[in-house]
Amino acid sequence: MKAQVHRFVFRWTVLASVLGSGLVGCSQGAGPSVSSSPKGGAGGVPSETGGTAKGTGGQVTGTGGTPLAAGGTATSSGGSVYGPGGNAGGTAGSPPGTDGGAGSGGRAGAGGRTVAMPTGGADGSSTGLGGSGGANLSTGGAGSGGRGGDGGPRDGTGVGADGPSDAASDAPTSKDAGPDAGPAQGDVAGTDGGIPVPAGYQLVWSDEFDVDGTPNPKNWNYEKGFVRNSELQWYQPDNATVKGGFLVIEARKEQVANPNYQAGSSDWKTNRQYADYTSTSMTTSGLQNWQYGRFEMRARIPTGAGMWPAWWTLGVNGEWPSNGEIDIMEYYKGNVLANVACGTATRWTAKWDSSSKAISSLGSGWASSFHTWRMDWDDQTIDLYLDDALMNSVPLSSMLNADGTSPFKQKVYIIVNLAIGGVNGGDPSGTTFPQQYQIDWIRVFQKQ
Repeated sequence: MKAQVHRFVFRWTVLASVLGSGLVGCSQGAGPSVSSSPKGGAGGVPSETGGTAKGTGGQVTGTGGTPLAAGGTATSSGGSVYGPGGNAGGTAGSPPGTDGGAGSGGRAGAGGRTVAMPTGGADGSSTGLGGSGGANLSTGGAGSGGRGGDGGPRDGTGVGADGPSDAASDAPTSKDAGPDAGPAQGDVAGTDGGIPVPAGYQLVWSDEFDVDGTPNPKNWNYEKGFVRNSELQWYQPDNATVKGGFLVIEARKEQVANPNYQAGSSDWKTNRQYADYTSTSMTTSGLQNWQYGRFEMRARIPTGAGMWPAWWTLGVNGEWPSNGEIDIMEYYKGNVLANVACGTATRWTAKWDSSSKAISSLGSGWASSFHTWRMDWDDQTIDLYLDDALMNSVPLSSMLNADGTSPFKQKVYIIVNLAIGGVNGGDPSGTTFPQQYQIDWIRVFQKQ
């Protein structure tokens, strides 16, 4: 979530002075980038898309596809089992499969689980999902190797074509739907309230989004109105809801009057009489914050033109960017990014360490599946992962403010938002609305 900043596929250096909020400047060059972007406050955007999973065992047939490889018979109870997937399945949107047996060579998860595949899942690859209670697979596309395509990204800097139009995604019908619905990434030592806990860590906070209605007010505050980056949406709490075990942030095309409108104003926040889009930006600022640990989110993001989803953090002390920004997940214009920013000698001008990948390089089903983003952060390094693959590793010593201090040795709060358009998001005029950013869970672990 680079507020008011372009991200690029390469590490780059940009230095631009920006007066006032809502502007972002960036240019490509050698080394880390320096961008101007008065971002005082929560901002940015993460996201990913979901998909479907099919396990070895149980016969599952897709349109034009072949049955998955035979596996064990369904048993009455037990945890999810992850094993190698079956033969290539059918195309997206194939009929429901039958109950599958445990995947061969699989690993039992905590507790029995019903796994549903969101309608319209795309082909993918890799490990399949079975169930030692026979995972119940609902409609979705079969992936080669028994797994649907991986999920989508969040807004980020980079050059690339806009992602697929990806109109109004169907919400998952069951908790933990999608290809990576297994234990927390890394070795698992045990569980905490049914949540897999990585070895050497303890769970210190999570939101599983298990209670339908408005998001938990003990965890979330909201940004409101026009906030940053000359974006097109009006932020409001109404676009976020919890349903069926998922947080859904919905971008809508609807006109809202700007109560701060001033005719003739030169400020983008006040010279627009109306906003033509609405969305939500949620933050734990003032409610929940942490210093160091493992941060994980499983989500499916919208990748249509103009979409700019993100999941990121800001330090609790200092103004942007000297308080430190970490974009664990950001997406826009066909690229998913992992970025870190600190301050420079010029106010509101950031130094960036940025890494990106085009989602077109991640498989044809990536944008229709759920994915897991992760940050491992200690007093030496910030490591950012997508589906357990390292995206960016940043030594804290390489990202110091102009006064020589590190902004990453303090507590941070989380921001989850879905922006539209603006300096990075692109043109949404050809995209079908509503668009949805669907989040399964967000968890924070710290070392024991």
